[in-house]
Amino acid sequence: MQPQRHHNYAGHCETDFTRKVASMEQRKLGKLGPEISALGLGCMGMSEFYGATDEVESIATIHRALDLGINFLDTADAYGIGKNETLVGKAIRGKRDQFFIATKFGIVRSEDTPKRGVSGRPEYVHSACDASLKRLNVETIDLYYQHRMDPTVPIEETVGAMAQLVQAGKVRFIGLSEAAPATIRRAHKVHPIAALQTEYSLWSREPEGEIFSTVRELGIAFVAYSPLGRGLLGGKMPKPEDLADDDYRKNHPRYQAEAFAKNQKLVERMKELAKQKGCTAPQLALAWVLAQGKDILPIPGTKRRKYLEENAAAVGIVLTAKEAADIAAAVPEDEVAGDRYSPAAMKMVNL
Repeated sequence: MQPQRHHNYAGHCETDFTRKVASMEQRKLGKLGPEISALGLGCMGMSEFYGATDEVESIATIHRALDLGINFLDTADAYGIGKNETLVGKAIRGKRDQFFIATKFGIVRSEDTPKRGVSGRPEYVHSACDASLKRLNVETIDLYYQHRMDPTVPIEETVGAMAQLVQAGKVRFIGLSEAAPATIRRAHKVHPIAALQTEYSLWSREPEGEIFSTVRELGIAFVAYSPLGRGLLGGKMPKPEDLADDDYRKNHPRYQAEAFAKNQKLVERMKELAKQKGCTAPQLALAWVLAQGKDILPIPGTKRRKYLEENAAAVGIVLTAKEAADIAAAVPEDEVAGDRYSPAAMKMVNL
């Protein structure tokens, strides 16, 4: 099957891709990127990590996202070991020019072993990109991230290879995920970095210091993943013992019994504030992230249309400065129990 042609959008402001939907705010992807939906859709859980999957409902969710004006889809070759990219490719068939597709490389996984590695080797960058293009069934990836930094390969070499992908027309913009400020600066000297993707929510406020100041100085967009704290901020989560065995949150630090109980108290505060605002707790949490700057694009993940619709409505919630401050005060960083990853996974972030 031949890849579907995606015409270059540069200078074509009236294409399907750039046509704006009145109900969805648009935000610019960094200094040089296009305007895309302020809210993106994280597709990871459609293929792995969060219990049972349903391809039919997942594809319907992606189509519903477009109806709602959400054209920014986020995937990675590591999600489902390629299966998620294949699913996204199926969902966008016939609609390619209407979506902005972001995917990632760098976390090396195999069906043969549960062990994961990282690679930023130039030759791997090229082979990973070709594999992603094939699975997505597209000619060009809109935004290509290095998923995790490889401490054995200088960032200049990895980004140099990514720049070659741009020159070859295989990638439009490049990004980094979970990179430290010094790494971002070094990478940006080699080729403009359009976006940094890092976890950010009321639960995870680490980027508010040097990371935010660095990307804002350089004109880099900040893409916030897990803006609902992997469901905890949704206020509807079952107890840890009720999670499916294949739901990775079962072993997540913030879902362990003692931590979960402490965190639920914070969720109750959120629910009360949401009730006062006339919205749901997840909507309030997303509205708070959106209010932290026009350069921030949250990508809450879901595999169901009903949650997507709930999330999308958060874009219309306007917070005053006092309301945003009250929300932040209700979830103090020092009261959030548990790390955002296991000790081993924490060694792979902010490198």
